[in-house]
Amino acid sequence: MFKKILIANRGEIALRVQRACREMDIRSVVVYSEADRDAKYVKLADEAVCIGPAASAQSYLNMPAIISTAEVTDAEAIHPGYGFLSENADFAERVERSGFTFIGPTPEAIRIMGDKVSAKQAMIRAGVPCVPGSEGTLPDDPKEIVRIARSIGYPVIIKAAGGGGGRGMRVVHTEAALLHAVQTTKAEAGAAFSNPEVYMEKFLQNPRHIEIQILADEHRNAVWLGERDCSMQRRHQKIIEEAPAPGIARRLIERIGDRCTAACRKIGYRGAGTFEFLFENGEFYFIEMNTRVQVEHPVTELVTGIDIVQMQIRVAAGEKLPFTQRQITLRGHAIECRVNAEDPYKFTPSPGRITMWHPPGGPGVRVDSHAYTNYFVPPHYDSMIGKIITHGDTRDQALARMRTALSETVVEGISTNIPLHRELMADAKFIEGGTSIHYLESWMKTHVR
Repeated sequence: MFKKILIANRGEIALRVQRACREMDIRSVVVYSEADRDAKYVKLADEAVCIGPAASAQSYLNMPAIISTAEVTDAEAIHPGYGFLSENADFAERVERSGFTFIGPTPEAIRIMGDKVSAKQAMIRAGVPCVPGSEGTLPDDPKEIVRIARSIGYPVIIKAAGGGGGRGMRVVHTEAALLHAVQTTKAEAGAAFSNPEVYMEKFLQNPRHIEIQILADEHRNAVWLGERDCSMQRRHQKIIEEAPAPGIARRLIERIGDRCTAACRKIGYRGAGTFEFLFENGEFYFIEMNTRVQVEHPVTELVTGIDIVQMQIRVAAGEKLPFTQRQITLRGHAIECRVNAEDPYKFTPSPGRITMWHPPGGPGVRVDSHAYTNYFVPPHYDSMIGKIITHGDTRDQALARMRTALSETVVEGISTNIPLHRELMADAKFIEGGTSIHYLESWMKTHVR
């Protein structure tokens, strides 16, 4: 096992990895920007090194600075968390080439699954169902683009091959709008991801967003840890997640879970990963794989009792998974609300100083957050400042505990989306379960003036 791990991230995930290390008796080194000097995880770290100014490009995306810090602190491995460099194959390669262990998949696996087109092709070969669409990236010939769209059937969605995080997507409802949409998406993809390639898929009208969490080791063992429903989204960004997904037959979940683990063995995957699907009319359609730990991993941890971050570390150290698929059992239900420093209805960021931070507690309540009273939320990064997660024997109990937890939570000095969460936890359709990815946006039109 590693004696020291460098955590190449910030915010609540840096604290989460740090806690996993402490429980495993592993020393941790955190890197931080000047804007995060007073962060909780910096104060709690065994060692902390400032690697640059607030701008991500000069700090959390600065590969030489991160690797140099690992060298001077005698770290043995680097955990990338999520976001930033976590799915950057070049970074993983440089980490390994520099003599450190990258706590994640191999660079080859990241490359295959990081490009949406090659990922889709790999999944088709592995027998994982995919959304009908173009066989590869779209050609330059306008006539061929029109032909492909006609063969798929409108509406279609244009997606950046190197995209992610809900960016680089455009829905097209008519042939008249097609070519302009393709060119615009290409330009945006080139600017945002340094890859102008795009592809086309059928746009599903009312799907749910269902994820399958997997773990795999380098000894070709792979398991799936149940599913998550992440359909409550705004602008393609998740705000509420739960496990298991309400109202989907277990035989359908089990069938797709087994296909995901088979695909992992086929591509030689190692570490934690998430297969993301759209689910409509009883069918699963693969959309992408995240080759890292997810923001929403706590709901899976609560229903399985498995520490996903510790498993990442153990697998990276060469250990075999300590359980088989038959030993994975789901207990109860878990729900997560992401707490963002933003206007709850306009979603505009609200950085600033937190003058009061009072998190909830009680049975079945977990709070993952790096925030505290007098903490200054910097304007330079993602607006998420924490997650409230509740667990119960049933979904109704998890919902009741979440409503109680949200009523206890006090955050003053900045705006947060907690008022929105409180409303959604009382919404009849959400309580019923099974809302689509478009539900929140339609809800906002009728509930927010």
